[in-house]
Amino acid sequence: MGRPRRILTAFALALWLAACGSYAGSEEGAPGGGDSPASEAAAFPVTIEGTNGRVTIDERPERIVSLSPTATEDLFATGAGDQVIAVDELSNFPAEAPVTELSGYEPNVEAIAGYEPDLVVFATEPGDLAASLEGLGITALQLDAAPTLRGAFDQIEQLGLATGHVAEADALVAELRVEVNLLVDGSDPSGLSFYYELDDTFYSATSKTFIGQLFELLGLENIADPAGKGSGGYPQLSAEYIIEADPDLIFLADTKCCGQSPETVAERPGWDEIAAVTDGGVVALDDDVASRWGPRVVDLLSQIAAAADAAEEDAA
Repeated sequence: MGRPRRILTAFALALWLAACGSYAGSEEGAPGGGDSPASEAAAFPVTIEGTNGRVTIDERPERIVSLSPTATEDLFATGAGDQVIAVDELSNFPAEAPVTELSGYEPNVEAIAGYEPDLVVFATEPGDLAASLEGLGITALQLDAAPTLRGAFDQIEQLGLATGHVAEADALVAELRVEVNLLVDGSDPSGLSFYYELDDTFYSATSKTFIGQLFELLGLENIADPAGKGSGGYPQLSAEYIIEADPDLIFLADTKCCGQSPETVAERPGWDEIAAVTDGGVVALDDDVASRWGPRVVDLLSQIAAAADAAEEDAA
């Protein structure tokens, strides 16, 4: 497996690490609600709750480096794009993001500092990047994979607060919450089952993961759940197990990293007997969208819901 594929596969696995919880966007204190810290006035200094603890930002940052593709999407979606001067090599969305050779997996502190940032946002990485940057007088904010949709929305609001775009972040979260609720309320899959493929060695994700939560919201049954014990939410299934489970839908999150498609799935020995294959229920996802917890998570949820609706109509 070459380095690009290793990075993408590891990225897809690493970003869905946390256990999921119920989506409750209207709860008191939930993202977008009146008690959210991002609902306060955009005045500095502000204090953000990051994975690396409480981070105080004294002034509106004007030179932001993002080493997290999700954070990059959040920043641009909330109007902070003009403040972003550099992003990591995997931050390929939106198109105007200033992509560099910086790495979020193997961060080079000297290379990052060379951009003279006043704020660096990053996700999980080996070592202690935050301490190294802070030793150089650079504010560092670590935002790891969100465990739930509420957590993802909270990160959007936290970044809005951190960058002086409180109103934009609040508006975005409110819009996303409405879209999620519409998709969930409009879905009635009647117990359809699915297999979610992270890579072509049959790693999958259970309902205890962030991605699994999205399917659970729509009422779909995950064939990986019975095999997920002791796997940290990411069991490696076998071809025989998947064929026997006979899922109604197959979602491929390995179209870029591993070159998978409905056609390659149909060519696998014995897979032409699976309902999802015979009934046209194999869905090719965008690996990037499927491995991030930013604003495009609603696009992913919409694609899942559309596939479920189509399968339900075919079965009727």
